[in-house]
Amino acid sequence: MKAVHRHTQPPGHEHEYEPQLGLPEVLPEGEKQLWQGSPRWQALALEVFHVRKLAIYFGLILLARAGFVLAEGGGAADVFKSWALLGPVSAVTVGIMLVLAQLAARTAVYTITSRRVIMRIGIVLTVSYNLPFKRIESAGLMLRGHDGHGDIPITLHKGEQIAILQLWPHARPWHVARPQPMLRGLANAADVGLILSNAWQAAQVSNAETTPMHAPATVRTPEPRAAELADAMPSLMPVRRAA
Repeated sequence: MKAVHRHTQPPGHEHEYEPQLGLPEVLPEGEKQLWQGSPRWQALALEVFHVRKLAIYFGLILLARAGFVLAEGGGAADVFKSWALLGPVSAVTVGIMLVLAQLAARTAVYTITSRRVIMRIGIVLTVSYNLPFKRIESAGLMLRGHDGHGDIPITLHKGEQIAILQLWPHARPWHVARPQPMLRGLANAADVGLILSNAWQAAQVSNAETTPMHAPATVRTPEPRAAELADAMPSLMPVRRAA
């Protein structure tokens, strides 16, 4: 893998090994940090670890057990006895998923610079992935809910592949053959998408100016609205609202 670099750090106290938060090395001269942020743990809990679905699933099982006990003539005490094992197991399972969501969000830092996207992720072993714009084939904006949060999946050029197990949970679901790194659970996904759009365009213009033998890229100025991000980035995927 030529241009998608990774930098590992010993587990624990990872910030002590970073010259700057979220970055494995000091940015070179001329490169600027444009945005940095982390996922919302609540979004990871609901959309990655499916805490709500788990709670509903266990709740339905507990209700079904209570129904069977009452149908056989049992009382409230019998219902609680039938929940003696499954109740604590359900609570512990949901609790573990909540803790994992918080850890995944707390240890992840996404950075957009004028030249690349950097993902510092990992709960046990911290890994930093460097995704230069010239190696990014496309990106998308997936809005979820009505509070403005969402995800930005990134498609790399063929040959620039990262194993999905190394990326998870910061990977687009169901894209296993060609994994897509994804900035997940962003509080203001449209704003971050616009920053990425502008940085991507500026990089294309810069590359065209420094490589005169190639025809200059056609660049369209984006409007400050999420719905027009697709037009702002000529080769990027269209915006869509996720269910």
